[in-house]
Amino acid sequence: MDGATVIAKCIAQQGITVVFGVVGIPVVEVAVAIQAEGIHFVGMRNEQAASYAASAMGYLTGRPGVCLVVSGPGLIHAISGMVNAQENCWPLLVIGGSSDQNQDGMGSFQEYPQIDACRHCAKYCARPSEINKIPIVFEKAVRTCLSGRPGVCYIDLPGDKIVEKAEVAHISFPSKSPVPPRPLAEPKRVIDAVKLLRRSMSPLVIIGKGAANARAEQPIRRFLHLSGLPFLPTPMGKGVVPDDHHQCVAAARSIALLKSDTILLLGARLNWILHFGLPPRFRSDVKLIQVDIQAEELGNNVQTAVALQGDLQSVTKQLCEEWVKSGSHNSSSTEDLASWWEELRRKDKANRSHAKELSELDTVPMNYYQVFGEIKHHLDRDCYVISEGANTMDIGRTMLENFLPRHRLDAGTFGTMGVGPGFAIAAAMYAQTTEVHGKPPRVLCIEGDSAFGFSGMEYETACRYNLPIIFIIVNNNGIYSGVDGRTWTEFIQSNPTTKAPPTALLPNAHYEKLASAFGGHGYFVTTRSELATTLQEVFSSDSSQPVIINVAINPVSERKSQDFFWLTKSSL
Repeated sequence: MDGATVIAKCIAQQGITVVFGVVGIPVVEVAVAIQAEGIHFVGMRNEQAASYAASAMGYLTGRPGVCLVVSGPGLIHAISGMVNAQENCWPLLVIGGSSDQNQDGMGSFQEYPQIDACRHCAKYCARPSEINKIPIVFEKAVRTCLSGRPGVCYIDLPGDKIVEKAEVAHISFPSKSPVPPRPLAEPKRVIDAVKLLRRSMSPLVIIGKGAANARAEQPIRRFLHLSGLPFLPTPMGKGVVPDDHHQCVAAARSIALLKSDTILLLGARLNWILHFGLPPRFRSDVKLIQVDIQAEELGNNVQTAVALQGDLQSVTKQLCEEWVKSGSHNSSSTEDLASWWEELRRKDKANRSHAKELSELDTVPMNYYQVFGEIKHHLDRDCYVISEGANTMDIGRTMLENFLPRHRLDAGTFGTMGVGPGFAIAAAMYAQTTEVHGKPPRVLCIEGDSAFGFSGMEYETACRYNLPIIFIIVNNNGIYSGVDGRTWTEFIQSNPTTKAPPTALLPNAHYEKLASAFGGHGYFVTTRSELATTLQEVFSSDSSQPVIINVAINPVSERKSQDFFWLTKSSL
């Protein structure tokens, strides 16, 4: 049995059914062996997109996503996805071909210190010394991806080991790596946490991406039902509890963060997304109850009042049990909580009303709110929403609701642009395994025009594999903002490299024409009525081909007025 076949059998043994990658020397044989094992191989156009897709599959399935890449430049491209997955705590296993071992240090084809390059963005890196060691290394990599805080592992495969053969009798395949243990928090600390929440006059629960990653939606929903506390999700925490839940205060986010005296963090880190937990976005005396699998995360940036280290599913179940056991004694008064709820709902209603007004305007060119207002009418509750871009992602997060966990994927903790098409391809592959009444959930990929430029060629990949993804490009002619055609004409009469704003892209670009090059369908719309008609046609179609809807909007369209700038600046 050759090394390629051994790798393929390891992948199958671990319950992994899809591999993403870009083939070439020396991994072509590995991809062929993967398909021979009945595993789906999705060939991408760039290793960045392949690693993004594999990491998203890991997040969606709970098993490591697998990405196969060639040596040297191929692996270097994939490192973008490795870092992104590590920052988002998603299980990803990258398998990289490398130069033959007997050519090490000789300047061989695409020779590069690949293991050294991956150490800073992976939990475990290894190069099996013999073919019969590949299964042992592979099982350890899978187990390490999943254990503790999920993350990235890398296996380096020299070309000579891929084609080399070993006696089958000398090769042993470990069994499928089990689900990691789910440790509990210290019971005394759970009691302290519940006491603190019950005494709070303005409590808040923040649900992070870690809650979705931990599959903790059921105990979290039960805890919210028992406690009646208000909650808000982080961007990829949306859907752990449905956005239309009566306790969701996402539309009152700023005031909820600013005025809460006690916050329960469920799988959310106090990084830039939550403004580090510091003033002026938070109270200086806020008491934090933090639940996290990793001890080193507890107390980062703000000291916790109660630190609960453990698996989020397990710890939330403990919180439920203690909430029931503790009864309502030593709780804040009903009047205090009613006042808190009244303030939150008043702000929630005002913000929703303002966004609705903006979405119902009939101006041409359109603004972001008009676009998302139309899209919102067509989304099923089980639709996967992939989003990236600046205002496109931020405004879309507030306008488009999610109702199921792990159904929103975006630029995430690392703020990575270019992830959209890869994430969408992974979601479409996964959706095929979760059909309801013979129909898989829709996959919607909403991109800014700048974001689409990073990985737009993956549209061909979607066409090649008949993945009915709906790509919507919200086109403002630039990065953050652009210019109109008339202004651009003035710039190019001189020298656009010195006159055109660095944020500007070519106005009136017809990205939808890319679709026809690969047998898909493209649409260009400029008004609300055109967008409504196009969305109706696309969402009612049973076509297996992806589509591109290019939506031209006002180049200077912005978010509605914010109480705070979206990115917290350092005071240093």
